[in-house]
Amino acid sequence: MSSCNVAVIGAGPGGLVAARELLREGHKAVVFERQAQVGGTWVYQPSVEADPLGSDPSRPIVHSSLYPSLRTNLPREVMGFRDYPFLSTGLAHRDSRRFPGHREVLHFINDFTTEFGLTDLIRFETEVVYTGLGADGKWKLRSRRGNDEEVDEIFDAVVVCNGHHTEPRLAEIHGIDAWPGKQMHSHNYRIPEPFRDQVVILIGNAFSADDISRDIAQVAKEVHVASRSVEDSMLGKQPGYDNMWLHPTVESVHRDGTVIFRDGSGVLADVIMHCTGYKYYFPFLGTNGIVTVDDNRVGPLYKHVFPPALAPGLSFVGLPWMAPLFAVLELQSQWIAGVLSGRIGLPSQEEMMKDVEAFYLSLEASGTPKRYTHKIGDYEFVYIDWVAAACGLPRLEEWRKKMYHAVFVNKKVRPGTYRDEWDDEDLVLEAQKDFLK
Repeated sequence: MSSCNVAVIGAGPGGLVAARELLREGHKAVVFERQAQVGGTWVYQPSVEADPLGSDPSRPIVHSSLYPSLRTNLPREVMGFRDYPFLSTGLAHRDSRRFPGHREVLHFINDFTTEFGLTDLIRFETEVVYTGLGADGKWKLRSRRGNDEEVDEIFDAVVVCNGHHTEPRLAEIHGIDAWPGKQMHSHNYRIPEPFRDQVVILIGNAFSADDISRDIAQVAKEVHVASRSVEDSMLGKQPGYDNMWLHPTVESVHRDGTVIFRDGSGVLADVIMHCTGYKYYFPFLGTNGIVTVDDNRVGPLYKHVFPPALAPGLSFVGLPWMAPLFAVLELQSQWIAGVLSGRIGLPSQEEMMKDVEAFYLSLEASGTPKRYTHKIGDYEFVYIDWVAAACGLPRLEEWRKKMYHAVFVNKKVRPGTYRDEWDDEDLVLEAQKDFLK
C-alpha cells in the first residue's frame, strides 16, 4: 500500500467525506474551498445573481441555490453517513424534525468536520484556477486566494468534489426570445414576495419546482407548473389550492405574453421560472479533451468516478443524482481512497472503457437522453451496492433503501405534507436499532 498527496477540490459534503476517507487510508489531503466555510451548496446566501437566468459567464456567481423555506426531501436517517448518523437527539435549540431545514444540514456538516478534525486540511477562500496532468505523471494545481498571486503545487492525485448546483440549465422554449415577460432560474429564487399578484409558470416537476410552487402560491395570483414527466391523472387544479395548476410541458410562448402548453391550453403569464436543474462545470480542469462535458454527460467515466485514461490520479465524487446522496458520497470516497493506496484494484484502461461504452449503449437503447447519464434513480441501490462490494464493504442497510423509497410513495399520496406525516415508524425503529449497535 502506498500513501499519496491528494488535492480535494471543494469542502461540501463530498469533499469533506473524501478527505476523511483519504486520511483513514493513510493519504495526505489538502482541501481547496472557494467559500469562507464548509458546506458547499448547504451554505445559505440571501443574495442572488444580477443575471436572473444565470446564463452570463462573466457574472459574479452566488454559490448557493437555497431558499429560506427549503427542507430536506429525505429523512435525516437516510441522509447520515454509515458511521456518523444524522441524529435528532441532543440538539438543544436545533431543528429536530425528521425532514429538517437546510440550516440543520449545515450544522450536521460542521459537526462532521469537527468530529473528524478536517478543518486544518482546508484552505478557505481559495479558488482552484487550473489542474492538469504533467509529463511526470503528477498533477499540477494552480490556486489563488483572494487577490493574491497564483500558487503552483504538485499532487499525486486530484479528487473533484465541486458540486453541481451553481451553473443553471435552461429549458429550450420556442419563441422565448420574443416573449415579453420575466425569466429566471430557481437558482436565484429566495422568497415568494416578489411574485405577489403575478401569474407564474414553473418549468420542471422535481423537488425544487414542487417546493417553490407551493411557496409562491401563498402570494401569487396564479401558479402553473409545467412538466414533461407528469402523469395525465395529476394534471389540472392541484388539491388544496385555488390558484395552482399542473400542466404538460410548454409548447411555445408568444409576443403577447401567452404561454401555450403541449395540450393546447394557455395562460397569459408574467414570469417563467426554470426549475430545470444544473450543468456540470469544471472550468479549472485541463485534460486535453480526455474528459469532456457533452450535453451534461461528464465522460468517459468508469462508474461515474474514474476517467479510464487518467485513473486513478483523477476522480470525481458526487456526480450521480436521484439517489441517497450522502451514501453515494461516502462509498465513492472509500473506493477512491482504497484505489489510490493500492488496496483496491481497478480493471485495465481497456476494460474500463468497454464498460463505459456498454453503459452508454444501454442508455441509448433505452431512449435515455445523454443529459440523464448521471441520473441513477432507476438503479441507485444496484450502483451503491456495487461500489460497496468493490470496497469490500457490506451492502447498504435494507432499512435505508425502504425508507428512501417510502419517501416517494408518501409524497405521491400527500405531496404537500409528506415531510410531517410519516407513517413508516417501523423503519425508524429499525434505523435506531442500527445506530445503537
